[in-house]
Amino acid sequence: MGSMLPAFLFSVGAVVLAEMGDKTQLLAMAFATKYKASKVMLGVFIATVLNHALAVAVGNFITRFQSIQIWIQVIAAVSFIFFGLWTIRGDKLDGEDQKPSRFGPILTVGIAFFIAEMGDKTQLATIAIATKFPAAPVGILMGTTTGMLIADGIGIIIGVVLCKRIPERTVKLVSAAAFILFGFIGSYQAARDALGLSIPITLLILAVLAVATGFAAYFIIKKDHAAQKAETVNTAE
Repeated sequence: MGSMLPAFLFSVGAVVLAEMGDKTQLLAMAFATKYKASKVMLGVFIATVLNHALAVAVGNFITRFQSIQIWIQVIAAVSFIFFGLWTIRGDKLDGEDQKPSRFGPILTVGIAFFIAEMGDKTQLATIAIATKFPAAPVGILMGTTTGMLIADGIGIIIGVVLCKRIPERTVKLVSAAAFILFGFIGSYQAARDALGLSIPITLLILAVLAVATGFAAYFIIKKDHAAQKAETVNTAE
């Protein structure tokens, strides 16, 4: 019980951040224009429980290999920096909401979400969280599911009810910054505790990682600006 609450709270926060601007949040907004919001959220809930249960099981299974425990911690920590960069890049729908379906609203949303979540940022983040809290799989599943419902609920309310566009660049950048911060904190802990590196070596590694992250973020933002500019020109024509 002691580790369940921290796992739950961390999972809620991480998934809310991961889902802001994610493809599945955009998918929830799109489906909410076609179906009742309550049915969309029920479909999201069912798909998330199934998908994230699989992710938690994978993460929990990985931690059983004692010989690679150290590298699991390192990879899990660095992966949060990757998720931050992914958040800056953002996602776009590839027509998942337009595909015809013979099922009702709940099954349609559930199937679309389950497929969209396979290999998506929030599923991978759930696997990483499961390696961080191996003793609290139930807390992680409850937390990631709650986080998904919160984020998609926010998307539906802001995007559909209030008729405002989401994600805004500020939201994406704040979410990305939080992820990257988690990544650097985890990387420091992995270097000091798991690898047993000295403080100077650890700081040097973090400095190199910070430079690499900064360059990656710069090129992602630059590419995003160029794409938006080209889209504006094409629209004007």
